[in-house]
Amino acid sequence: MPREIALFGVYLPSLTLLFLATLAGGWALDRLAAWFGLYRHAWHPTLLRMSLFTCLYGLVALYIYR
Repeated sequence: MPREIALFGVYLPSLTLLFLATLAGGWALDRLAAWFGLYRHAWHPTLLRMSLFTCLYGLVALYIYR
């Protein structure tokens, strides 16, 4: 994957696309966890959501950029 992507003449880091893909995947996983009621067991649901997103983003970035 290239390090930079040209979007309408503006160079953006390719991690921006990974961020958007992780955002969509994290949202779907968040809805699934909420549907199963897993946030009832969390001490701080917002902190759990943020840490889940951070772990997913790091996992995808490390998988792409070995």
